[in-house]
Amino acid sequence: MRVLGIDPGLTRCGLGVVEGSVGRSLRLVDVNVLRTSADLPVAERLVTIERGIDAWLDDYRPDAVAVERVFARSDSSTIMGTAQASGIALVVAARRGLPVATHTPSEVKAAVSGSGRAAKAQVGAMVTRILRLDAPPRPADAADALALAITHIWRGGAQARIDAALRAAGRSTA
Repeated sequence: MRVLGIDPGLTRCGLGVVEGSVGRSLRLVDVNVLRTSADLPVAERLVTIERGIDAWLDDYRPDAVAVERVFARSDSSTIMGTAQASGIALVVAARRGLPVATHTPSEVKAAVSGSGRAAKAQVGAMVTRILRLDAPPRPADAADALALAITHIWRGGAQARIDAALRAAGRSTA
């Protein structure tokens, strides 16, 4: 299974593609961060994110997309941009008929590190270990996107295969 993990953000949107399956080694396909300038109008920034995600879907043809679920934080100044970028990611994937899942930050942290309260550095270190990388992906948004893809393969992959089989058989997954 190939999964595109998306760590949504208006300034930095992490994108990471991982291949593998439960019980087997996972492989990094690619990772990067889409950046937009705070000097641009929000609508233009969202179009940049949409085009970037579309390009990744064209280039890497994932079987599923995993997006970080937006939650209310104490820093409310970033929640709106995060929610807007998340909505763009969900729409772009759904428009292509791809299975889309959302995972909370604590689910992702628990999946890759064993603790839902793990620090960003610990998540980055575990992503590095799981994918057998030489160094943690930078910035943290890149590591978070990979952690989302890993989580989806480990936790959501079985459901995604069931949904895909049902769609192929012409049955609803609802």
